Amino acid sequence: MNPILLNTQVEIYLLGEAISYLFFLIAFLISIKILIKWDFESFSSEQYRLEKQSYLIVTILIFIFGVKFLLLPYFVFTIDSLNTLIPGAMCAAGVISANSYGLELLFFKLFLIFLLTVWLTINYFDLEAKDYPFTKMKYYLFIAIFIIASIEFYLDWSYFLDINLNQPVSCCSALFGQLEGANPLPFGLDTKTLLILFYLLSATVITLLFSYQDILAFIFLGLFIYLSYYAIVYFFGTYIYELPTHKCPFCMFQREYHYIGYLIWGSLFGGVFLSIDSVISKEILGIDSKRVRYIGIGLITLFIFTVSFIVLLYRLRNGVWL
Repeated sequence: MNPILLNTQVEIYLLGEAISYLFFLIAFLISIKILIKWDFESFSSEQYRLEKQSYLIVTILIFIFGVKFLLLPYFVFTIDSLNTLIPGAMCAAGVISANSYGLELLFFKLFLIFLLTVWLTINYFDLEAKDYPFTKMKYYLFIAIFIIASIEFYLDWSYFLDINLNQPVSCCSALFGQLEGANPLPFGLDTKTLLILFYLLSATVITLLFSYQDILAFIFLGLFIYLSYYAIVYFFGTYIYELPTHKCPFCMFQREYHYIGYLIWGSLFGGVFLSIDSVISKEILGIDSKRVRYIGIGLITLFIFTVSFIVLLYRLRNGVWL
């Protein structure tokens, strides 16, 4: 048997994924029946049963969302724990690049969490209404979610089964460092310009969300999360590690850095996901989800404050900038 599958963290992780996918499958089979037979105008016993089954699906998906929400950081913890088994790996960066499935798997995990967040919001407003106006919409969305979940489940097993313990991988310094003087930043930006754009985009996104300029907010949120990734890896992260040459998005999840990566990346993705969710609710459903919007803005603000505070704290302690 593959030694990776004998790792305790991997076993716990894959068991959690298998359980969640089993519940996904159950909910999918029921949802197909609801889509085919749903008729709110009908007063038949069949329609009554479908409504009860719909509540069952809601319960299942709330459970799945909770499991997936916990498994996402546990996935990072799991792959980070494997760095001692894989030659060349110093942290999760090397482990996730051990084969071609790793980064794809991480993308699908984030995308799945986002879609589940949107589904739960649509479901909330559907249940609040008297005539369940979004029932078919949310189950069509659930079919797409199930397809994404199926791909993710396949990638989970493919990723761990394909890790070769005899093949060296690159460490984070090689993956994210400036090899041979090449500029790793997008659009040929330098660090100073990147930082200016980061704070300008931060202010713009928050202003657009508060002023309900949703189409522009959607566009700028995409730019914001894109540039935030580079700002974290190539600027803010160096202050976390207190080393200008250490550029890695994964090492900050480790104990020696007080697990600060979970707060930074969690507040960034959580804030952007919830903000986009509120935009979708307003523009597609015609419903103003103020609570979701303000929580999203709050998380984005927390992210900006956290990374900025880390830099200022370093400056206060050491009297210099990196």
